[in-house]
Amino acid sequence: MTAERFLEIHGPAFRAMSERVLEVTGLTSRLNLLPFEDEEGKAALLEQILGRPLPSRSTIHPPFYTDHGLRLEIADRVFINQNCTFLDYAGIRLAERVMIGPKVTFITLGHPVDPGERRGWLTGAPIDVAENVWIGAGATILPGVTIGRDAVIAAGSVVVDDVPPATMVAGGKAVVRREW
Repeated sequence: MTAERFLEIHGPAFRAMSERVLEVTGLTSRLNLLPFEDEEGKAALLEQILGRPLPSRSTIHPPFYTDHGLRLEIADRVFINQNCTFLDYAGIRLAERVMIGPKVTFITLGHPVDPGERRGWLTGAPIDVAENVWIGAGATILPGVTIGRDAVIAAGSVVVDDVPPATMVAGGKAVVRREW
């Protein structure tokens, strides 16, 4: 498959993905209804969603949304604030000490721009977030983006291109505003 045409809609892989999405939607719905202090219940549901236990020193504050879960890799000491969405079918990796503000969205899938292919295919690429990155509230990270170590993504930014290490990006199409 090319980057333009990642996954054929209505093919067997798409059907398997759709089944997983329905399963995970049910699991996240249950997770998001638990009392906040029910750590045991949250841990059990997150293990089902992610396919493995959440690292003991990582935190996810519900509500939490993901469409697949099994391709969301969360390292130790990651903090995910409330109301974040991870569309992770093409893969999302969060390295150690990543901090994610509320309402951040990670999207790894989309559709081709060509109207003739739009309803027949999904496009996609993984997202890779390096160590000690800070992502501000309401940011959106799009397919194929790599965010370098120690970078800061300003609140509300839309990240469409790779972010160099030790920089801050901001804006509707995030651009480097500062380096250190």
